[in-house]
Amino acid sequence: MGANFKPAFEATMRSEGGYVDDPLDPGGETYRGVARKFHSKWEGWSTIDAMKKRTNFPRNLDQDAALQAQIQDFYKHQVWDKVRGDEIENQDIAESIFDFAVNAGIGASVTLAQTASGATADGVMGPGTLAAINKQEPKTFLALFALHKIARYVHIVEKRPDSRMFFYGWVKRTLEGA
Repeated sequence: MGANFKPAFEATMRSEGGYVDDPLDPGGETYRGVARKFHSKWEGWSTIDAMKKRTNFPRNLDQDAALQAQIQDFYKHQVWDKVRGDEIENQDIAESIFDFAVNAGIGASVTLAQTASGATADGVMGPGTLAAINKQEPKTFLALFALHKIARYVHIVEKRPDSRMFFYGWVKRTLEGA
């Protein structure tokens, strides 16, 4: 039996927070981790744009049940299913891979999970990768995966110094989920 999407989604949403539009964030305008720059065709943006004209923006977004359902559906189909979360046997491992995929992209998350599990690092969550991940001792995998994530964040900050302001939040998120 594999991991469950709902607790993974809930944990990631606690880390993602709500609406932000930080000019230093390469994703630009973002709601619950969905960056408009990278997901401009997501149907939730039309709802958000309409809600900008109402009072209490952006607090009103979290109270819109239809928008929250769109967020959950987006993450189920666009991230969880692509990292094959249902096929990862350990819930903590699935949650960590999912959370990093939300934060850094599916390819980055899968590649680092492959590296941590000893699978061929090609960025594709195939049967060989799943087998390698499912054979891992969870605490060992999560520690290695966390170290690889932090190393990636260091590299990002070295390449893009403006991202330094996000570094400690990324590391905190990694350590809390590891």
